[in-house]
Amino acid sequence: MNIRSLTRGDGVVIGAAVLLLIASFLDLYSFDNVPDSVDLPSLWGSGPVVFSVVLAGIIGAALVVVGRGLPQAPKIAGLELVPFGVAFTVFAAWSALGNIFDVPGGFDNIGDNGSEGAPSPGIGIILALVATLLMAAAALATPLVPVLKGALLPAPRPAAPQPYGAQPPGGYGYPGAQQPGGYGQPQPGQPGQPFGGQPQQAQAQPQPQPPAGDFSPFWFAVPVPRPLFAEDGSPTPIAELAPGTWYLAVEQRGAALVAQTQDGRRGVLQDTSGIQRG
Repeated sequence: MNIRSLTRGDGVVIGAAVLLLIASFLDLYSFDNVPDSVDLPSLWGSGPVVFSVVLAGIIGAALVVVGRGLPQAPKIAGLELVPFGVAFTVFAAWSALGNIFDVPGGFDNIGDNGSEGAPSPGIGIILALVATLLMAAAALATPLVPVLKGALLPAPRPAAPQPYGAQPPGGYGYPGAQQPGGYGQPQPGQPGQPFGGQPQQAQAQPQPQPPAGDFSPFWFAVPVPRPLFAEDGSPTPIAELAPGTWYLAVEQRGAALVAQTQDGRRGVLQDTSGIQRG
């Protein structure tokens, strides 16, 4: 699971799930003038609340986070995990709201414990309502709100800008192997050149040429996985750019960028919103 592909909205969902778990151990309902010796039940004391609010909310949050964090998330009945997770969070918020108006497990006018009047919602169910509403709102709004679509963890920045056509140091997704020696130098395992002989031409890997104009190539990282399309305009992606990896932008075409992947493939990145420059 790539945590760098998670968004700020996913972080809100995770925080709301933690708040819901904490609220589940607090009081489900309360009474006026209850003696300290009386222990009121927590949310775990009511089966309907546990299943419809606590477990539904936590399961929904887990499905949303896993569905957005895995590069290829499994599907349920042909549908992705995220829609199921969003549905669970909305259901949990709706159930928590219903339990606020009709407190489960309460009883009226019980004189044995010194209570008076009808039960009122406890701090646990109130916090559960806040957590599930926040969770459902973040799960629904993340694909729509630009602030929530931003990366939860920023991509690591390169140590220094690299010249165009050069390989960056190890750690940015490119191979960090040593490059062959200079022209005319024998390589390990190869016989030396005879005296007076012509040195062999080393096979050089073709490097893309810098584009003309004012554009200067630069390293960049994407906040979320984005497709890379062929330069000939084909609608089928040739690769997917993943967060946490640096790519080289070699050309600009309007609002799009021509990017080069780690294996040397070039393609057009059409969605350049929120990219981080190196």
